[in-house]
Amino acid sequence: MVLGETIQLAHGGGGSLSHQLIEELLVPAFGPADGVLHDAAVLTSPGRRLAFTTDSYVVRPLFFPGGDIGRLSVLGSVNDLAMAAARPVAMSLGLILEEGLAMATLERVVDSIRLAAQECGVPLLTGDTKVVEHGKADGLFINTSAIGVLEHPCSSHPSLVRPGDAVLVSGDLGRHGLAILVSRGELGLRSGLESDLASLQPSVQALLLAGVELHCLRDLTRGGLASAIDEVARAAGCEVELDEEAIPIHPSVAAACDLLGLDSLAMANEGRMLLICPPSAVDQVLNVLRQYRPEAACVGEVMQPLDHASSLRQRHPVSLRNSLGVLQPLEVGRGEHLPRIC
Repeated sequence: MVLGETIQLAHGGGGSLSHQLIEELLVPAFGPADGVLHDAAVLTSPGRRLAFTTDSYVVRPLFFPGGDIGRLSVLGSVNDLAMAAARPVAMSLGLILEEGLAMATLERVVDSIRLAAQECGVPLLTGDTKVVEHGKADGLFINTSAIGVLEHPCSSHPSLVRPGDAVLVSGDLGRHGLAILVSRGELGLRSGLESDLASLQPSVQALLLAGVELHCLRDLTRGGLASAIDEVARAAGCEVELDEEAIPIHPSVAAACDLLGLDSLAMANEGRMLLICPPSAVDQVLNVLRQYRPEAACVGEVMQPLDHASSLRQRHPVSLRNSLGVLQPLEVGRGEHLPRIC
């Protein structure tokens, strides 16, 4: 694939164009030596292992059922650290404000940031504020960076994934994407369902304290489960099979996707994660996860190493088995379903 001449919205949507931009432009310029990306980079310092992450938030609208851009900006970075099995210890905050933004709106967002940081036990130690001309920032953009400490020997990395491993999700999928769709009011949809926005730190820390063997963790944000499992499969060099019937999708999400022609597995989440572990650990993992979300489920299995001679497997390392038992390649969308979702 060749990069186009201009940036498209889909380059930020978590699908194949996002992956292409990252793999063909950003990784060669800035990426790790092994070329394997993670939610947070693990650092080494004298006596302690640290993790560091950064993310920017451009959600529209600023407030949505179950959350807002302020809470999202804190929990998003905290969750990225959780995927590296790290506990947050410090965070920075960058605000890009659009001229004309109501001060009452900013005050509401700042209060939400404060409460979310207190909830997660992470201090905001530094920050920056910029103001741009009217029409240049969709009201408000936020960047947060966070540092965490790894207090357990567990390592979460695609290189640890092995054939035979189980694939699990921590709860039902797609709530955040639906909440954003409904809150825009552009499609006439109605739903009482709220975003799944939540901290993943409690469940991850509980798994670590229980001594569960975890091979890989990924939070399911832009591009949903489809994008995350495709990325992990490629990095691990293994095929993956998912069981469509086992994947927990809320009925409201499934109905909206059927109505609009969207893929429920590509819908955004902000409080759900993908876990890969040995099959012997599945029951223990589910026992912990279901203390937080009863819908947590085992949804698939890691299969044999990728056949590099097969162009189909190279394009689609993940397969989905439907209710009829038919195995089909899992497509990762190229377009942008929901701009401004995170």
